[in-house]
Amino acid sequence: MDWQLETVPVPVSDVDRAKRFYSEDVGFVVDLDTTFSNGARVVQLTPPGSACSIHLTAGLIDTEPGTLKGPQLVVSDVEAARAELLERGVDVSTVYHFEDGIRREGRGGRWNSFVSFSDPDGNVWVVQERSARD
Repeated sequence: MDWQLETVPVPVSDVDRAKRFYSEDVGFVVDLDTTFSNGARVVQLTPPGSACSIHLTAGLIDTEPGTLKGPQLVVSDVEAARAELLERGVDVSTVYHFEDGIRREGRGGRWNSFVSFSDPDGNVWVVQERSARD
């Protein structure tokens, strides 16, 4: 039996603001924007090329906005991903890696080059480079 991760809930304080950030600034594709009869709203977005989506919620789950820390997006070129985020206006870190458990500036070895960014609520995302040959 396959177990596939389908969505990751992202707690936000303002769904419209978060939808704009993730779709216009970061470049995720809007799959769904629906309001239920009780007034609850869910917006589902998918990173380009990903089989897993996120859904933005306000008041649907018992999690404070801004408490999601560290979900990882994987790219083949972290410097190109950083440049694209910068072009879109996202405040993204410089490239960094870990050496002996310490965060250091610059590229690392295989699977050890990262950038990170936060959404308007403070949810923190990590972008990790995976070599095209992996």
